[in-house]
Amino acid sequence: MRLLGVLGGMSWESSAHLYALLNRGVATRLGGLHSAPVLMHSVDFADIEARQRAGDWVGAAALLGAAGAGLKAAGAEGLLLATNTMHRVADAIEAAAGLPLLHIVDATALALRAQGIRRAGLLATRYTMEPGSFYHLRMQRHGIELLTPAAAQADEVNRIIYEQLCRGQILPASRQLYLEAVRALAGRGAQAVILGCTEIGLLLDASAQPLSPLPFFDSTALQAQAAVDWICTPGGTTTD
Repeated sequence: MRLLGVLGGMSWESSAHLYALLNRGVATRLGGLHSAPVLMHSVDFADIEARQRAGDWVGAAALLGAAGAGLKAAGAEGLLLATNTMHRVADAIEAAAGLPLLHIVDATALALRAQGIRRAGLLATRYTMEPGSFYHLRMQRHGIELLTPAAAQADEVNRIIYEQLCRGQILPASRQLYLEAVRALAGRGAQAVILGCTEIGLLLDASAQPLSPLPFFDSTALQAQAAVDWICTPGGTTTD
């Protein structure tokens, strides 16, 4: 197996979930007592979030790139960025770290295409959902059109992420609001909905799927699957 470097802590709630997915995936693949060989640098999310609000994406990329370089120095052979939003500066982080990055949008897009989906709804932070964002542009490269909630719903989706999910608060009222946003996206022609923030899968979990008119594509789970493939395939390549 190859040693994977993970940039986590954004938030730690979702990073802990991702860590479990990686280990369970390797155990399922290889059996016995196997687990994922992982190095994680968990950053202080308060610093990253403050830089997001200030529009200091260059500073955030430099911080994460340096952390990634540290993971390389410690022996990591590949890099996983345990956040959707910070993929906005994935290229800069990858360059600074000097490690190949397993891109979360590519993993999600490949799963959508495998199911014949060409138009998907997106629930995520406002930085990820905004028109013309990195998420829209990278999905377009895969031939997938994204729909996002109307402004008021998008504001609530973003608020719940930062005020609740990143703090480990899973509230029924918030789940209902997200499901209402999914129904609205279905009404506009979405064939599926991307859970495009690493915390959203904690809210819209398997128990919520039967209540949704659209199938969920959990970006965190799909990223973990791609990472397990990479870990267990010596000499494999990442997407670019």
